[in-house]
Amino acid sequence: MEGFAIIITTLIAMVFTTPQEKELIVLLPDDNGKVGALLVQGAGGQILLDEALEQAQVGNGGEVRSGKLDEARIDEIFAETLAAQPPKPVTFVLYFQHGTTQLESTSEPVLEKLFKEVASRSASDVQITGHTDTVGALEDNDRLSLQRAEEIRTFLIGRGLAVKRVRAVGRGERELLVPTEDKVSEPRNRRVEVLVR
Repeated sequence: MEGFAIIITTLIAMVFTTPQEKELIVLLPDDNGKVGALLVQGAGGQILLDEALEQAQVGNGGEVRSGKLDEARIDEIFAETLAAQPPKPVTFVLYFQHGTTQLESTSEPVLEKLFKEVASRSASDVQITGHTDTVGALEDNDRLSLQRAEEIRTFLIGRGLAVKRVRAVGRGERELLVPTEDKVSEPRNRRVEVLVR
């Protein structure tokens, strides 16, 4: 039941169309298992869907019937829609040596995984965010974090990623992964986070 957000959007849109033929509307949970509510109306009445996997059918005459479907049946009915969904976003974290744009050796394999993930997607949007620890002046850390992000951006573009699909920003020491006092060298804060969508 991965990625049902697109299905939910599609099904909600179906509610706002005039029923021409029998329509099936299914309320699906999000990735965290939560559901909202959906009011399905037809000429013959209305039904509130507020439980996961609950469904409503609107017949040719506008009559509305409800019931529940299991996951296997949903997968069968919506196989085409499920297959058309884009891959879920993936985040990669790369760590850097103190005060430099040089990757830690442990991050080099992660960089290759990042490139393979981007290359495997037909249309990727990549957000690269650089960070630093609290050693050094705020302005210097802003500059260094952006340089780290730009370093990864340059790598991806050099490997063929379209420039307009990749953005790099620096956050300096503003979003510490590990909270520390000022002037503390924390390796986990010297990082670049890459979100691939």
